[in-house]
Amino acid sequence: MADAAPLTREDLIGALSNGSKPRDQWRIGAEHEKFGFDKASLRRPAYEGPSGIKAMLEGLTRFGWREVREGGHVIALERENAEGFTASISLEPGGQFELSGAPLKDIHGICDETGRHLLEVKQVADQLGLGFLGAGFDPLWRREDVPVMPKARYDIMRAYMPRKGALGLDMMLRTCTIQANLDFDGEADMVAKFRTSLALQPIATALFANSPFTEGRPNGFLSARANVWTDTDPDRTGMLDFVFEDGFGFERYADYALDTPMYFVKRDGRYVDASGQSFRDFMDGRLPALPGERPTAKDWADHLTTLFPEVRLKSYLEMRGADGGPWSRICGLPALWAGVLYDAPSLAAAWDLVKDWDIADHERLRRDVTRLGFRARVAGRTVREVAVDLVDIARQGLKNRARFSGGMVDERGYLSELEDIAASGLTPADRLLELYHGDWKGDVSRIYRDSAY
Repeated sequence: MADAAPLTREDLIGALSNGSKPRDQWRIGAEHEKFGFDKASLRRPAYEGPSGIKAMLEGLTRFGWREVREGGHVIALERENAEGFTASISLEPGGQFELSGAPLKDIHGICDETGRHLLEVKQVADQLGLGFLGAGFDPLWRREDVPVMPKARYDIMRAYMPRKGALGLDMMLRTCTIQANLDFDGEADMVAKFRTSLALQPIATALFANSPFTEGRPNGFLSARANVWTDTDPDRTGMLDFVFEDGFGFERYADYALDTPMYFVKRDGRYVDASGQSFRDFMDGRLPALPGERPTAKDWADHLTTLFPEVRLKSYLEMRGADGGPWSRICGLPALWAGVLYDAPSLAAAWDLVKDWDIADHERLRRDVTRLGFRARVAGRTVREVAVDLVDIARQGLKNRARFSGGMVDERGYLSELEDIAASGLTPADRLLELYHGDWKGDVSRIYRDSAY
């Protein structure tokens, strides 16, 4: 399907189903975002300036990263690995630095890639007087204190977001996440993985909850990041009740995407504001922003990136339920999901954990874990109990995968921190609150010393 060719509905469905791969070609991708800060003032860096985000991006080119420009600005970097797969560094709206890793064969490769990236970032950042923090929500700065990056799509989103929810701008400017991307071998496999992982995203939220502070004080949440998504834009977020209904598949997800209002269309390097307009009208040549034009494959791919459910389908599945955090947990999230989703017995065992939960359970749990973490309950059990079971299932799945490093160690070690968290019954946010009320003596700024990369 050529980019220039008008699309049919079947093309849209095919763009999703064509992601199917045989098991021996399955890969794992990891993404993570982090907050930059000036070491002297702790302020978030602006784009311009000798110690700005632009200088960070330019400094990283010494390691073989290629600049990606928009409107004369460097807005991303790209680099191919030895296998020809591309990783990228991109900017979130408030200058959050995101590594979108290359699709790799195992968690060993992901942790190596992550470690190399963080060491490169630290080397450049140290020279610029910057540091980077892994957290789910900015612990100190207000929205108006956060510099905005020069990316045109974000201008459109910033104008549209406040019309749809009270916290959309917080999502853009003050949150960071860790994500994992996984493959499927066909529609039935996609459906099984989507349903299971979607139901379990709140459990991952509790395991990774790491955002208990806002503007220098406790905010009442363990994952303020997850709470933000409950009031961002109901058209494009949430637990997607229809995923659990009979008949769900690629066609139903394509219809959901068609019915989600658009943000923009990109033409000749320029973003055209189509916020709130209908992709169905676009298919018919009736898009108000571009009357008479019809979408291309690239337009559809761009539109799919503007949907933000807890699990997102493109040509693979994205797990989106975790707060940003330290290096070890960046490796832990893809390990958790690979262990659950890439081993058939483990996938079946994980489904057994959630198969009796109903839609009300999913929605209530999504909200409850933001405040209660492991103390939230679902179907007569605590989230801690489910989390212990989930990590055990993932451990068995990674054992069954039997993917060894050069030192003949398998992938189970990457779950060690998650095992400790689940066993303790204390989320990472609970630990941060203990520090706040203890050693930190109420000084949230200590997080920049104790938790920076």
